[in-house]
Amino acid sequence: MPTARIIEQDRKTTQSGRAKAGKWTLEFENDRAQRHDPLTGWVGNASTTTQVRLSFDSKEQAIAYAEKHGLDYHVVTAPPVKLKLQAYADNFR
Repeated sequence: MPTARIIEQDRKTTQSGRAKAGKWTLEFENDRAQRHDPLTGWVGNASTTTQVRLSFDSKEQAIAYAEKHGLDYHVVTAPPVKLKLQAYADNFR
């Protein structure tokens, strides 16, 4: 049975807005060992589930999807964002 990882999308460090805050992604974990392709030199396997990413608006929707389809899952939350507030003049002390 495939194992899914439900991930909370965190804010990118280059963004100050909250456009994608609260979005959740379901992706499948690799259940087979990867193998080396001698012709191209690439690494991969026959399973295409690792290429699938599903987006959800809430954690509950992602969990409901995983339970409906009989997937084992675990939830990974984003680390809290720590803001360092300072005045512009503090850069020149």
